[in-house]
Amino acid sequence: MLNHVIALAYLAASVLFIIGLKKLGHPDSARRGNILAAVGMALAVLATFVAPSTHNHVWILLAIAVGAVIGTVSAKKVKMTAMPQMVSFFNGMGGACAAVISIVEFMAYAHTINAPDTTVALVASTLTAPGAADYPFLNGHVLVILLGLIIGSVSFSGSIIAMGKLQGFVTEKAVRWPMQRATNAVLLLGLLAIAALVLIACSCAVPYGLFMALFALSLLYGVLFVLPIGGADMPVVVSLLNSFTGVAAACGGFLYDNPVMLTGGILVGSAGTILTILMCRAMNRSLANVLLGNFSGGSGGGSAHSGDTTVREVSPTDAAILMSYAKKVVIVPGYGLAVAQAQHICRELDEQLEAKGVVVKYGIHPVAGRMPGHMNVLLAEADVPYPKLLEMDEINPEFPSVDVVLVIGANDVVNPAARTDTASPIYGMPILDVDKAHNIIILKRSMRAGYAGIENELFYHPKTRMLFGDAKDSLEKLLAEVKSM
Repeated sequence: MLNHVIALAYLAASVLFIIGLKKLGHPDSARRGNILAAVGMALAVLATFVAPSTHNHVWILLAIAVGAVIGTVSAKKVKMTAMPQMVSFFNGMGGACAAVISIVEFMAYAHTINAPDTTVALVASTLTAPGAADYPFLNGHVLVILLGLIIGSVSFSGSIIAMGKLQGFVTEKAVRWPMQRATNAVLLLGLLAIAALVLIACSCAVPYGLFMALFALSLLYGVLFVLPIGGADMPVVVSLLNSFTGVAAACGGFLYDNPVMLTGGILVGSAGTILTILMCRAMNRSLANVLLGNFSGGSGGGSAHSGDTTVREVSPTDAAILMSYAKKVVIVPGYGLAVAQAQHICRELDEQLEAKGVVVKYGIHPVAGRMPGHMNVLLAEADVPYPKLLEMDEINPEFPSVDVVLVIGANDVVNPAARTDTASPIYGMPILDVDKAHNIIILKRSMRAGYAGIENELFYHPKTRMLFGDAKDSLEKLLAEVKSM
């Protein structure tokens, strides 16, 4: 009877995961989707806890308590600017968990068959021995263990490096070395070869040494996989590593014959893959280039701006007048808005302009910020109405009719060099067509290059006016000026 109840609980949890993921597809329902998915996870954990096959309940409760405290404190204390790092770290922990599961299951498998250790020589003799073709090379259980180990380890170490790049304790620039792509390709082939040797050797012995070598090299590959990635492409790698973690979790579902773990892993893996593809399209990257680590950006490549280099500044008063008497204003948020924590002031400015009859909308680039959806979450925190947040494809046709574009901290996603400069690392990347608006006001601390490390041609555009300073301070001055009119 209990097993039937557990099976129904797993089914209900899986349905809640699917519904929750579906609701995450739109800002209006994202909060409810997150709650539904959390309820599904709680139900799955409870069902597993009371299952007859579950033991060590005290240790499980202790682990849940420790994890809950760490997760709750971290989530409450983390700043919005550090949210991408936190997501990357938590994702890495998921990969580490999958890798540990594989290690534990491999040791359990070795204990079950009670076989001695083997060596590479034993594997070689196995391959050449008479009747070698009769060995059960495709041991499904061991194959899933190896997949979980490799994918989970790569996701863990890669996510930690990604977090380091986002946090700043690992260089944001793309780290290159001689024959970098060849090195990564050879290492990947080596991982597959060692995995095949382990799989073959397990038909007659337990290759502990090879297995741990596979674990170590998988961790190394995760590091080398992410190091060549420049900061401008970080949203893609965060999304890709998230999908890796989902696949690794699905492997755990296979090992434990746990349907809800399998379903959750498949959902995360497939959703992460789809998001990765969308991010690649938004940045004009192919998925093959992502897998090969062939990222550009972060190295300061591209040609310098060779046209008009005149910088035209604007005062808060003149900028406020320009916006107050406009018919349509589009706000383009970027990472600078998050750094200054100016989203609430931005919303107040939006409300004041609308009170004067100005139509205000927001142009959101898919990779604005440091992770997919960063700007959407940031503005939702300030209670900006969701219908105002327009994606790139929706807002781009409107720019020719926009009187004023207010760019707050965005850089690479509005750089016209992506359309015109074939030497630029971001050439071909779809951008927000803000240069087609009648007037452009850019809020920025300085003329410093963006995350891709290249100069922004928009700064020197004849229609552009620069308002230098901290984004929050500049917005507060604009708000005060608009209110006084």
